Amino acid sequence: MSDAAPPRRETTAHREPAPGPSTPTTAPARPAGPAAAEPPGAHLLASLAPLLVEWLPRQRWFAGKGRPITGFTLVAATELLPRPYGGTAPGLLHLLLRAQQPASAGHPAPAEDCYQLLLGVRDVLPPHLAPALIGRPAAGPLRDRTLYEGLADPRLATLLLERLRVPGRLGPLRFTREPDATISPGLTPRLLGAEQSNSSAVYGETYILKLFRRVGPGLNPDLELPRALANTGCSRVPAPAAWFEADLSGLSGLSGLSGPSGTPGAVGNGGPVEPMTLGVLQPFLPGSADGWQLALGALAVQADFTASARALGHATAEVHLALAEALPTVVLRRPQLEHLATGMTRRLDAAVAAVPALRPYRDALCAAYEELAALGRGGRTWRAQRIHGDLHLGQALRTAADGRWSLIDFEGEPARPLAERRRPQPVARDIAGMLRSFDYAAAVGRAAAGDWAERTRAAFCEGYAAVHHDPREDPRLLRAHETDKAVYEVLYEARHRPDWLSVPMSAIRRLAEGHRATGGAAV
Repeated sequence: MSDAAPPRRETTAHREPAPGPSTPTTAPARPAGPAAAEPPGAHLLASLAPLLVEWLPRQRWFAGKGRPITGFTLVAATELLPRPYGGTAPGLLHLLLRAQQPASAGHPAPAEDCYQLLLGVRDVLPPHLAPALIGRPAAGPLRDRTLYEGLADPRLATLLLERLRVPGRLGPLRFTREPDATISPGLTPRLLGAEQSNSSAVYGETYILKLFRRVGPGLNPDLELPRALANTGCSRVPAPAAWFEADLSGLSGLSGLSGPSGTPGAVGNGGPVEPMTLGVLQPFLPGSADGWQLALGALAVQADFTASARALGHATAEVHLALAEALPTVVLRRPQLEHLATGMTRRLDAAVAAVPALRPYRDALCAAYEELAALGRGGRTWRAQRIHGDLHLGQALRTAADGRWSLIDFEGEPARPLAERRRPQPVARDIAGMLRSFDYAAAVGRAAAGDWAERTRAAFCEGYAAVHHDPREDPRLLRAHETDKAVYEVLYEARHRPDWLSVPMSAIRRLAEGHRATGGAAV
């Protein structure tokens, strides 16, 4: 996603300085006594920690920017390709690593996020891979070897595709391919550089591999939902061809990492653990452009975008209907609606405390949430289902050949717990995200915008209504979700892009004034 696009909740749009010189804890503490054993993988972790404590915070996908890393725990280590000594052939080491970070003023609780790393290993790094350099460990099993971001190396990215092409298991890693998927060997990889929360590589303009960086136990929605949609025959979302995950159940001990001919090993907790989704391979859509680029292009030449917005609304409704068919739905009654409104109010109060510019609008904004709760107390209900969870123009692709819209990136907001991302929600949340995205596009192309946002928002809702229901018929539900989204945007921009703060603040004023003037919700 371009840094100019609307903010995503799980990422930041800038790089914080690397943490200070403090040395992190490198492994769990050794038990006392003469018979104490070295924790599995301690030598490997000790050798990597000084490099990773500097390198990790500089990565766009690192979620804990602004706080130092105080320690690491090795979750699993697997050699996908043994590292040879001498010669020019690379090795590939797959790591799952927890990074500990302390609480801070903006983060009241300590963090211990698990990250997926692919470390290339060479004696000497070729010049074309210099930007991928991590460093050279001074001790341990990788002493004096050169470590680098493995996905940037075409040879190693090709190896990863080959693992997906031929299903099987290596240590804790399990590779799976759909039975009817045909993945040709030898597809040339290229690493994409625009993403923030994950990493992706395109293979031969045929497939795209998304590698999740911040991972945890459980089925990632970006695998679960596209597979479910494929089973309904919905063609608006590329169906996964292959994927891989880490299954740590019952694994203990780390072996094969002390010499040049190491074998796979893993560190687990010894008990049942849900598999972690690590990566998904899907068809690549060549000749497509995302909605953000297309909207800005239309604004630049003062072209009409309502037909495209209407078609995008139509596509979104098709996906929502297919998700409701494929997966269970629930009814939101008074307790659920009150809980929803309480969460929105809590986020608003946190934002008001951090951004004083919100204070004059707090009561009017909060009234939108209270109206939603009051409707629940009055007996109103809404249907909730699985949704995209982070829908905006950058998550929609339109192919040039036929002008057809597809939706991508069903991961939701990675900063939120996985269980929350997999919870049924009103479709109004997705719709509100797209409506806010039209506002952002209009702001970036403000010289030619005029009433562009208003017209495209209306067209999107019209297209949605042609297939599903008209979201404008539930104005209070939609207004509450759009307000919640705009409040998040204010907090994001104040922290990371203060020059952009006027964009969501304009929406805040519109939403607050609309309530004061009518007591209702204007779309």
